[in-house]
Amino acid sequence: MPKTSARLLALLSLLQARRDWPGALLAERLDISPRTVRRDVDRLRELGYPIVAFKGPDGGYRLDAGMELPPLLFDDEQAVALAIALQIATTAGAGIEEAAARALNTVRQVMPARLRHRIDTLQVTAVERPTFRPGPQADSEVLMTLSAAVHAREVLRFDYTPVSPPAVEGLGPRRAQPHHLVTWGGLWYLVAWDLDREDWRTFRVDRINPRIPAGPRFTPREVPGGDVAAFVAGRFRGAGDSGDWPCRGEVILGLPAAAVSHYTRDGVVEELGPDRCRLTLGSWSWSGLAAAFGRFDADLEVVGPVELRDAFARLARRYAGAATEAGATTEAGATTEAGATTEAGATTEAGATAEAGATREGGREDARWR
Repeated sequence: MPKTSARLLALLSLLQARRDWPGALLAERLDISPRTVRRDVDRLRELGYPIVAFKGPDGGYRLDAGMELPPLLFDDEQAVALAIALQIATTAGAGIEEAAARALNTVRQVMPARLRHRIDTLQVTAVERPTFRPGPQADSEVLMTLSAAVHAREVLRFDYTPVSPPAVEGLGPRRAQPHHLVTWGGLWYLVAWDLDREDWRTFRVDRINPRIPAGPRFTPREVPGGDVAAFVAGRFRGAGDSGDWPCRGEVILGLPAAAVSHYTRDGVVEELGPDRCRLTLGSWSWSGLAAAFGRFDADLEVVGPVELRDAFARLARRYAGAATEAGATTEAGATTEAGATTEAGATTEAGATAEAGATREGGREDARWR
């Protein structure tokens, strides 16, 4: 590469690395004179790079935003990160899949062979939940409009298509203070404070039709709980503004905390000893919560509340009945309807309370759940 071209690329790389560069520092880093720096800056301007000069004791240069996107310079790590991000974007459900695929192909074509090989060996595939059903795509222009309103903290006016027709026809546009854009299950949502209903709402982006211009600026509110991810997750699982599950309980598991924490993304694990831990989980229902605790292949004690203990008793009877009908035998003994016993020691309808339901730690029931 000619010396001048290499120097221009080096200068461009420095200008992209930070916002402001004093001219003297650029000359020092490139080992050239300040006069040569000025000439090279002029050459880059002729190529379309919007470089502005700023005055002062440490006067220098800044790569500014322009009307068109000029060629950019990436180091190896940036190029690989960009390619991976573009692969993920092809499954983002934001209406940019085709554009992301074209951009990925463009980046790949100009990559050195050593980087192209790394990208070709790293193929990203998005795997959705088995129950996932692809929903409507969000319009990229709508996403950009909403994103701009979130960034500028401007009130949004928009028409919204609800799941079911409204009870009152002719309702006007919605007015909301946009706070966050989030994705959930392949769909985009806007988390906003509804000014008319005076409450937090999550709006499907594919059902939003923004009205222009936007409204006045606003001071952002704090999302309930302070964590937008937990707030949105709570809304979708039927929880209240706190983002908590409708049913929550605790058990003592006969397993190390490290063996349990890997499988409880939405739970709290507290180490009680080398082979013992306290686990707190939430669920839609008490039966579902008991089943979630029961998936761990270990003895357990219920800490509380009483609803969880009752759910364990119901499941014990149900499982014992299922084993009796099938003529099966549990690990703990014979499955007779009058005295069937589960692996955890739970008795049938005619017997005593299951070990999983004997909610005593050290012989005393946890007072927090009374």
